[in-house]
Amino acid sequence: MASEVVLIRHGATEWSESGRHTGVTDLPLLEAGREAARALAPRVAQHTFAAVLTSPKQRARETADLVGLGAHAEIDDDLCEWDYGDYEGITTKEIRKTVPGWTIWSGPVPNGETPAQVAARADRVIARVDAVDGAAALVAHGHILRVLTARWLSYPPTDGVHFLLDTSTLSVLGYERETKAIHIWNA
Repeated sequence: MASEVVLIRHGATEWSESGRHTGVTDLPLLEAGREAARALAPRVAQHTFAAVLTSPKQRARETADLVGLGAHAEIDDDLCEWDYGDYEGITTKEIRKTVPGWTIWSGPVPNGETPAQVAARADRVIARVDAVDGAAALVAHGHILRVLTARWLSYPPTDGVHFLLDTSTLSVLGYERETKAIHIWNA
């Protein structure tokens, strides 16, 4: 099993800065996002990875490059961000004009993924890193990494609501003896 799993959320994009849901839209990093990702490189370099997986989206791939993992990264489609369907590119505030109290965690997400569908992808990634002998790095997006963390802890995917995750951050999942745990979050 993986000794630890280092989660790296991609750097800032125009839409992440404005709060627009960015699932399938393939946006580049802002220059500030690139700078923040570069700043993570020394912390990432403290780890040795047996596996590096990244979302296929350019914001994740570029972040992997900037933190020094790009040469070893393997694309994993299961690390794509939540498919927001009809809510792609709009903010929660805009959605709440027609669906009061809406959150991604409670839905609905018309023509997008359900929490269970996102969890199924997260579970496949966890199974993949569980088979790694050593540490694994995952470079991806906010909501998928939050769902993955909930599933790592054997919680329902909607418990990802409790794990706020900023852009250009590093988090570490591991073990407290044989029990899966969070070692570092949103650093």
